[in-house]
Amino acid sequence: MKRRDFLKGVGAGAVGVSSLNAGSFISDELMNDEAKKVSASHFGAFKAFSKNGKFEGIDHIDELDFFPVSLTQGVVARTYDETRIAKPAVRKGYLEKGYKSDKSKRGKDEWVEISWDEAYKLVADELKRVYKEYGGQSIYGGSYGWYCVGSVNNPQALLGRMLNILGGYTTRTLNYSQHAISAITPHITGVDEGNAAVTAWPVVLEHSEVVVLWGADPLNTNQIAWGVPDHESYIYFKKLKEQMKKRGLKVINIDPVYNNTAKYLNAEHIAVNPTTDVPLMMAICYEMIKNGTADENFLKKYTSGAEAFKKYLLGEAEDKVVKDAKWAAKICGISEDEIKNLAKIFGSKRTMIMGGWGPQRARHGEQFHWMAITLASFIGQIGLPGGGFGFAYHYSDGGTPSPAMPVGSALSLASGKATTSSAFPGLGQIGITPSVEGEWKNRSNIAIPVSRILDCINNPGLEIDFNCKKLTFPQIKMAYWAGGNPFHHHPDTNLMAKTFEKLDTFIVQDCFWTASARMADIVLPASTEQERNDITKIHTNKKILAMHKIAEPYGEAKSDYEIYSGILAQFGETEVKAFTEGRDAMGWIKHFYEASKKKADESGLKMPSFDEFWEKGYAEFKVPESAKEYVKMADFRKNPITNRLGTPSGKIEIFSKKIEKAGYSDCKAHPTWMEPEEWLGSKKAEKYPLNLVTPHPKYRLHSQLNNTWLRDLEEIKGREPVWIHPDDAKARKLQNGDIVRVFNDRGELLAGVVVTENVKKGVIRMQEGAWWDPDKDGLCVHGNVNVLVPNDKTSSLACGNQATALVQIEKFKDDLPTIKVFSKPKFKA
Repeated sequence: MKRRDFLKGVGAGAVGVSSLNAGSFISDELMNDEAKKVSASHFGAFKAFSKNGKFEGIDHIDELDFFPVSLTQGVVARTYDETRIAKPAVRKGYLEKGYKSDKSKRGKDEWVEISWDEAYKLVADELKRVYKEYGGQSIYGGSYGWYCVGSVNNPQALLGRMLNILGGYTTRTLNYSQHAISAITPHITGVDEGNAAVTAWPVVLEHSEVVVLWGADPLNTNQIAWGVPDHESYIYFKKLKEQMKKRGLKVINIDPVYNNTAKYLNAEHIAVNPTTDVPLMMAICYEMIKNGTADENFLKKYTSGAEAFKKYLLGEAEDKVVKDAKWAAKICGISEDEIKNLAKIFGSKRTMIMGGWGPQRARHGEQFHWMAITLASFIGQIGLPGGGFGFAYHYSDGGTPSPAMPVGSALSLASGKATTSSAFPGLGQIGITPSVEGEWKNRSNIAIPVSRILDCINNPGLEIDFNCKKLTFPQIKMAYWAGGNPFHHHPDTNLMAKTFEKLDTFIVQDCFWTASARMADIVLPASTEQERNDITKIHTNKKILAMHKIAEPYGEAKSDYEIYSGILAQFGETEVKAFTEGRDAMGWIKHFYEASKKKADESGLKMPSFDEFWEKGYAEFKVPESAKEYVKMADFRKNPITNRLGTPSGKIEIFSKKIEKAGYSDCKAHPTWMEPEEWLGSKKAEKYPLNLVTPHPKYRLHSQLNNTWLRDLEEIKGREPVWIHPDDAKARKLQNGDIVRVFNDRGELLAGVVVTENVKKGVIRMQEGAWWDPDKDGLCVHGNVNVLVPNDKTSSLACGNQATALVQIEKFKDDLPTIKVFSKPKFKA
């Protein structure tokens, strides 16, 4: 049996993750190789093996990863994939005519490989031109992506540093993962609840009587982390399952899909219609008021605006609609009895609401988490052991007891106002040594909402509402993207392609010929995380990790640090000095570590010397007992006066006067049910009767690893799978394995049918992240769901992104087109 076939058989039977040990497939010769070194990725830390300068395999060890997942197999597989970028390359038309070339040829033109010296000059000359003619605001450097966990070579942080040195740039704020929640929750509780600490798992296991997985699939999404996961959360989910048997702890899955986590836990399933969670929560609150189980004392003491919201629920507000179970049942697609039963359970049991981020990626997405916090307030258990809410259990091992790590200033926030994709973002704007002078240190850049980049390019000079303020879009003439794949993650891919034609120049710096790289003018090949030295940390702060160079870079690829240094050399020694501060990459690694060690010494924490750390591969920090007892908002509940929240009232704001003052029609002063333009109850459903949901993928991180054999574990005839309910399949005469065309007014794609009752009738499920591969007519022959998703904002508050749409499906009867995106693009002979 071939290795791929064996792994396919193992992976297909797994629920959420695979505990397969990669070392099982490494030869004895390599297993005994003394050259094995520690490295890391967004999928976990591991020891890696090399031979003759080539990355050969990985070995998982308990010290670094509690529960290794199958995704780490892709780290090896992608290193020498056909999609690796070997040399700097320029689109033929751009090489001939520069920024005056035909932009419609992007993605269709031939490529010409050039030397690094030519590439550095080409990029630098275009930067000089744009800065001179239009100014720094015309360069979009808000590069977004998950690629690197390293601190020194974080491509986005380094890009911001370079552009700040050269004259500034337009950056981004918020992120696609939690755009709406990050904007709305600071108005409600004073913090970004997407990233806020949640009640520790040991407390949940001991005290919770009901755990609600609301729009969350933690076994799937905890495979990855913004930093490096150690997957301790899987131990706790196993214990959760044990507690269900031992003491009758109840787990409820509220989701249109009966997902991996629900299956593993054998959870009760409430199959709610997509984007209708808010009416369901409102009806639960109404029924609790009616039953006398709403905690009026909590609402009075710890919240602001509850009375006004209760009038809305009771039909005493302007709309005169009573938000009871009967009302919600018609919207949500579940029965009145189910709603009333949830109200009864929540009103009588210690209940923990574990909300995911998926439901906020929708029109009016801000309302989901606002209403979830409001529901938890009506239950009244916020601040009690095992009760309340938490929105990070599905993310980066949230809830696992963690130490406080001594992080020096050099390992702080990235440049500008952008959120970062690195655990230790490293070389940003903050942490610059006093000896390096220049205005760039204090440069202030325009930051646009990350998901509004197309609106910005299409509407220069337009003033928009954003988070209770006004923002004017700058004119963007150039985009520089590093370590990301916007032609995967941004909604309405076809609109993006058309919009980017308005840019003079589009530069992509990456390891692979992604869809975005193929749509660029200039492509710069970066080395992978295992082809350079770096430093990072376990996301939950248990370890600082050395990232040893395992193999020589592929082709002529260079580290991101080298690439930016090379571009800056075209400007002068002053710019290079400002960027490097006299250090090479290894010098920065040591500097970062020593900054943390200094802070540790001052705190009485013991850390090994740098040489000892680098040799061992990690420095470890003990988890204090107090971390195992943490209860979210316990201090606030104990004394809401001295421990007031960071809101204007100091309380949980069910009614926000600040949002009321903004006067938004699409985000009002308290949680409000507003029908989205696309949902199963809308008029548009007559033409497109299926509601598409697009959860995180099981065998990749967004679009990462899609260029490896891991895609074989799920794809059907090379196409992304689409789940469809048996009744919907029957109505369309579809069977398992059929290839279908999924379409709406925005675009169309091909997918492979999976008929299953694990998806609600009227709903189809396709994972996001499949590489975009359009044919000459715009049909994505591989299955990138974002060709179907609207670019419309969530509301005027967050201006966030969406991830759901109405579609139709029909069987594809033509010959299957060839998939080309996993082969190299065309080069000029």
